[in-house]
Amino acid sequence: MSTSPTAPVSRVGTHRTHPLLRGGGFVALACLLACVAVAGLAIGARDIDPITVTHALLGKLPADDYNGLVVLTERLPRVALGLLVGACLGAAGTVMQAVTRNPLADPGILGVEAGAAAAVVIGIVIVGVHEPRGYFWFALAGAAVAATSVALISRATTTASREISLVIAGAAVAALLMSLVTLLTVRDEAVYSSLRSWSVGSLVGRGLVLGELLPFALVALGLAVTLGRSLDALALGDEVAAGLGVRVGPTRLWAAGVGVLLAATATAAVGPVAFVGLVGAHLARMLVGTEHRWVLPYSMLTGALLLCAADVAARLVPGHGELEVGIMTAVVGTPFFVALARRRGRGTA
Repeated sequence: MSTSPTAPVSRVGTHRTHPLLRGGGFVALACLLACVAVAGLAIGARDIDPITVTHALLGKLPADDYNGLVVLTERLPRVALGLLVGACLGAAGTVMQAVTRNPLADPGILGVEAGAAAAVVIGIVIVGVHEPRGYFWFALAGAAVAATSVALISRATTTASREISLVIAGAAVAALLMSLVTLLTVRDEAVYSSLRSWSVGSLVGRGLVLGELLPFALVALGLAVTLGRSLDALALGDEVAAGLGVRVGPTRLWAAGVGVLLAATATAAVGPVAFVGLVGAHLARMLVGTEHRWVLPYSMLTGALLLCAADVAARLVPGHGELEVGIMTAVVGTPFFVALARRRGRGTA
């Protein structure tokens, strides 16, 4: 029997916690996320006390108050973007791991991030786009095309396991697209300069894309919440799921499409941010068990919490300026990924 947490043949019914504990845990996690969000509004190059932050949010400060302007025009869009992107990445990690039955799956493994990066480079080189708002639409289209290509390639292979075919096709497409990105940027300093801040994953100066992101994020998160029972049925195996009346192929394809939309929306907004989907999904399972109707909303909170906490931590690093949030998530996520892979190799994950 598979020991994958996404294929819990017997775990669906055994890893359960009391509904009150789940509800209480959800509220506690939401409160912790609210505290981190307030820290994101208060901490920065100019520290602002929480009371002033609260007054700014409630509109109790004069319109020309400098601290109020900093909170409302700079930090609030940044924190809101971090919450949405983190929630999308957390849900995307859960959905992709369930669809591929691979606990190491992440938006990057299906070529979504590479597709977004390649499209942004093409937009810069051919169309002359140099604004974050313009990056968004190119990245969204590139991520969608890359994910569709991966799905078609995986279906054309003769590998016995569809899940393994999907992972291999994703890795191959990602490698090809990143080679294209390197080829286009290595000889053009202007293109490299425009792509540099986006390619490492950053929330700085991305507030302009919040308007474009919001409709896609809300639709994608809403669709993800409805996948819980379908993903639980798929985790029982295709034959059992079919016996329960689930149309396995269309259901898996629909879930994969929602996962791609989640990952593409997040990547298009802030660039590739590694490991948030991976770590967020596993943290959610550790907290609430394996039932996806609970794991999905929990993973949205854990993903948002991870990204916002990493953004706050990036501002506290000693030295000049602050680090990009993508670097901080890599610092936290890399050891987690290695430990998870080693545990998986020993057959205990």
